[in-house]
Amino acid sequence: MKVRGYPEKIPFIYGIDYLTHDIVVSMLAPSENTVALTQFFALLKRSCYPLQIVVSDDREAIAQGLERIYPNGRLQLCHNHYVENIRQLLRIRTDATHRFFFYALKTQVFDTPHTAESVRPMLYALFMQFAQRDVVYQSILQTIEMRRTELFAYTSIRHCPRNSNLIELYNSHLNGRLKTIKGFKSFAAAARWLNAYVLRRRTKLLTDCRGKFKRLNGHCSLALTIKKQAEWPDILGTNIP
Repeated sequence: MKVRGYPEKIPFIYGIDYLTHDIVVSMLAPSENTVALTQFFALLKRSCYPLQIVVSDDREAIAQGLERIYPNGRLQLCHNHYVENIRQLLRIRTDATHRFFFYALKTQVFDTPHTAESVRPMLYALFMQFAQRDVVYQSILQTIEMRRTELFAYTSIRHCPRNSNLIELYNSHLNGRLKTIKGFKSFAAAARWLNAYVLRRRTKLLTDCRGKFKRLNGHCSLALTIKKQAEWPDILGTNIP
């Protein structure tokens, strides 16, 4: 978002609990670097959040911050982002040359649930079928082999998604609100507005959840997260439209 005093837009970093849709921790930062992500995970740990795994796009700062604060935490790379990067590399939308390889890779590796071990025979089969004389295909398959722990960690943790669709949806809602705001006069003003926005989201009743999350409708995400023994402030008892 645009903030006076910063030549470029600066990032708002936040994380959503997958099962409750709650924004557990958020922060505005001058840059999305390792220092900022380390601070983010430190805030998360101070909140006593029982982190098991982080689902995100492929950013080194996230992996480094996670390792520093949650050394036993796991990382799941978003399949949508990862596959899209391969799609752009091979120019699938404008060039039909690599489409057979790409769609075989997508359907047999990414669209089919695999563990880090069970995916190896599939990668070898694709190598034998497509990549023996193509260095680009070899590079793609070798990179997947090297990163298979991060790409297929979701199969080892119950309820873990393989993509970051939920937070992308929240991003679209936030971007819609920010379109009406040209920018913020200061870092403090931006942080204050975002704090109010997050508080509003956490205390607003969920209404549009579908499928396995339909049970969340009629509840606010903070009520699903807060400890049962904690006192619920009266000010949060009234739902404001």
